[in-house]
Amino acid sequence: MKKNEILRITGSDYQNMTKKLLAEADLASLIPDRNTAIGIKPNLVSPTPASFGATTHPEIIAGLIEYLQENGFSCIKIMEGSWVGDRTSEAFDICGYQTLSEQYHVTLFDTQTDTSVRKDCAGMQLSVCSCVDEIDFLINVPVLKGHCQTKVTCALKNMKGLIPNSEKRRFHSMGLHKPIAHLNTQIHQSFILVDHICGDPDCEDGGNPLVTDCILAGLDPVLIDAYACHLLQYDTTDVPYIGMAERLGCGSTDLSHAVIRTADEKGIFSVRDTNDPTDSASSELPLTRQFINLYEMIDEVESCSACYANLIPALKRLEDENLLHLLPERICIGQGFQGKTGTLGCGNCTAGFAHHIPGCPPDEDDIYHFLKNYILTLIQ
Repeated sequence: MKKNEILRITGSDYQNMTKKLLAEADLASLIPDRNTAIGIKPNLVSPTPASFGATTHPEIIAGLIEYLQENGFSCIKIMEGSWVGDRTSEAFDICGYQTLSEQYHVTLFDTQTDTSVRKDCAGMQLSVCSCVDEIDFLINVPVLKGHCQTKVTCALKNMKGLIPNSEKRRFHSMGLHKPIAHLNTQIHQSFILVDHICGDPDCEDGGNPLVTDCILAGLDPVLIDAYACHLLQYDTTDVPYIGMAERLGCGSTDLSHAVIRTADEKGIFSVRDTNDPTDSASSELPLTRQFINLYEMIDEVESCSACYANLIPALKRLEDENLLHLLPERICIGQGFQGKTGTLGCGNCTAGFAHHIPGCPPDEDDIYHFLKNYILTLIQ
């Protein structure tokens, strides 16, 4: 497989689709030898089933492990750390990874429990989990989905699961985009297998899955993310960390020179032009943007993803009940409000506000009930 190639396969038998895709990519030939320490990095942002649109399907990981073991690779470890506020161990269980571990005798490693080392990431000092230095070949298995703060999350941003929780918080204080790009100068993705089965096009925590029944593969994380933008109907300039990563030498955004090879019903791969209007990829994911009006109700400064992502669906529930328009002020959220005062805030960072929802992060239901009571008190 060449670096400018992206492979696509569609269907409903995700495990066998994965194995066909890996055979076409000839993944085994890319791995140095049978003793290579292989790390698999899924996206288990929270303890929710893959059908919810947020986490990597276990069937893809099962197909990947079977392919590797059938080709003589046995030193395999699944490495992941859920976002701040959720426990990876719970995600391993709820998302089906504990079962995978027992079935295939593969180690699960919770990066939230790992030590970390400071790395010079192209001039930016970042903390990276120690386990990254213990593997020789990293297979990234992200979910292609939307993100409430960065618009798109796929290959590049999925590396955030390989940094400690304290660094995840710091990433948000630095604006997310720049540290994500710089992180990818130190963590090399050897192979990328993208879960494009039913990612939520609006939010990284799922809840609005859009079924496309597709899996992608590639070698260039920047090109993969550029293609993810194409599918989600964004320009790469809408997602600054992609262009930053390209300028740092992590890959190319040039889809005009990409070779997209798609499998037909018989599993035969052929070249597809990304500019071809008959290419189903260009119209798979409609521009939903169902939360765009909700963002106008939020005053966000350096908020963590979990806190922000829990606020959005709570606001949507209020909107569905025709209550949101009665909220007289914007809701403040994020680390930038620590030590400050105001009227209405979400999360422990706004503890100095007259009215705030406690929690780090606060639960969606708690946010919803707090804001609903706040509104009803105002109109009584």
